[in-house]
Amino acid sequence: MSDLGFTYTIKGDVVTLYHNGKQATVLRGRKALDFVGEADSAPFAGMQQLMARLTGNYKHGNERHARNVRKERYKY
Repeated sequence: MSDLGFTYTIKGDVVTLYHNGKQATVLRGRKALDFVGEADSAPFAGMQQLMARLTGNYKHGNERHARNVRKERYKY
């Protein structure tokens, strides 16, 4: 569960986040500085969760509800 497939590179003041080898987002300015600050002290699993939140690629908590609504909608 801890490896969500995120990696990152730091080039100067630009941080590029990748998900499964594809570029997901680019952080610049204050967001990049905050990310680098957290990257120094966070554990691997924490960094994976942080990168998921920054890219918007994470579960929102309504997946089970949405799945049930879809099933009910197409019941005949």
